[in-house]
Amino acid sequence: MKFEYDKEADAAYICLKYPIKDGEVKKTIELNDNIILDFDSKDKLIGVEILDASKTMNKKAILEAQAA
Repeated sequence: MKFEYDKEADAAYICLKYPIKDGEVKKTIELNDNIILDFDSKDKLIGVEILDASKTMNKKAILEAQAA
């Protein structure tokens, strides 16, 4: 698992499988305006994107992701 944060986009991405290869995401489901789930060809959850992360996530987690 890997956690990434893009400050410019204010988006966090949790890779449940790392690395996720190009084309590996076969289905994307938008749970709400801020949470997007990525699945592989076997419908296994491989990634979670969190938009407006600085407003919805623990700031300590974001700072740790930036430092990694």
